[in-house]
Amino acid sequence: MTVPDGLRLRRAHPQDLDDIMWLEHVSFPTDAWSASQMSGELYSPHGYYVVIETVDDSAAPSVVGYAGLSSLAGNPVADVQTIAVAAEQRGKGLGRVLFTELLDEARRRGVREVFLEVRADNPVAQSMYRAFGFEHIATRPRYYQPDGVDAWVMRAELPVAADAAPTPTPTPTASTVGPIGQEALDERG
Repeated sequence: MTVPDGLRLRRAHPQDLDDIMWLEHVSFPTDAWSASQMSGELYSPHGYYVVIETVDDSAAPSVVGYAGLSSLAGNPVADVQTIAVAAEQRGKGLGRVLFTELLDEARRRGVREVFLEVRADNPVAQSMYRAFGFEHIATRPRYYQPDGVDAWVMRAELPVAADAAPTPTPTPTASTVGPIGQEALDERG
């Protein structure tokens, strides 16, 4: 998946907390994570968080999307913790870009199964997850509070690198999203 012009995908760092929290609160007004929860995720050695930010020479970068994955070292299971895209940026495939990067990182970590929860009243997200091979395996009644909305638990198996089957993720090239890390942080230099 390619990142649209004027935007960049990079690894999140703790200095992104304020931007992420602003987007968290506008995206999830009734059940947003607290700043301390999100900070813990950004600092966790088990987490992998990415952001999509604007890239414009005339203005400071602005975070317009973020996503996070959690998996313990050596554990073949990972959980998608969160994903959000600013309302004005939706419909451009940014959710797919973020989600693709999380699944790529899960593969790099040797993960075999990925789980996530999604609101039962969010068919757009459910459809995207299904397109990546996720299936609804359980329902957690009234999981999202204070709204009392059920959560769908979804799961997908990831192929081992040696026997990897085709997925919705293209092979990274110079024009597509691929492994990201410290080098992306240093691009602003």
